[in-house]
Amino acid sequence: MTTAKTFGDLIWAGAARRSAWVRDALLVVGGSLFVAVCARFQFPSAPIPFTLQAFAVLLVGAALGPRRGSIALVVYLLEGLGGLPVFSMPPYAGAAYFAGPTAGYLFSFPLAAGLVGWLAHRGWDRGVFRALAALTMGQALILGLGFAWMAPTLGAKSAFDVGIAPFLVGDVLKIVVAAAALPMAWRIVALFDGPDRA
Repeated sequence: MTTAKTFGDLIWAGAARRSAWVRDALLVVGGSLFVAVCARFQFPSAPIPFTLQAFAVLLVGAALGPRRGSIALVVYLLEGLGGLPVFSMPPYAGAAYFAGPTAGYLFSFPLAAGLVGWLAHRGWDRGVFRALAALTMGQALILGLGFAWMAPTLGAKSAFDVGIAPFLVGDVLKIVVAAAALPMAWRIVALFDGPDRA
């Protein structure tokens, strides 16, 4: 299958091979910090706050591609594990977070970013309907692993009521917005740089 460039590939595209790792490192750290900032944009929702965190995970995957996107989310998790306040709920960091009720979501982030990035690397972010499909698959992976982590403790019904149902409407809206924005962003890139950059 033919691969396509992601937005990350266009940044510092002319960098020498020895400088490419600097670009990739900056993109990875930038992606992790973007997710951290979006995690703190919260809207009241019990018991888990509704945030832009998962939305940011999907965008990072689409923008950076599978390798850089996945690594950015691993870095994000390591930042939280190391004590940086990057998560969405108090205490916002620490090892205990990875044993709590939302750990399944966290573990899904590198996988979801990798999946969306893999699809974007194959041009799925260039059209609305394929972008919609790619983002939906990434979000389904996040919700599915979050549910799977909660279900053994809470039971399937409670895990669905707590971990999936409250977020469905918001997730659909975010996916629709992103699916419309990604192809538009590529059209803007083509206007400025020509089809050879697409």
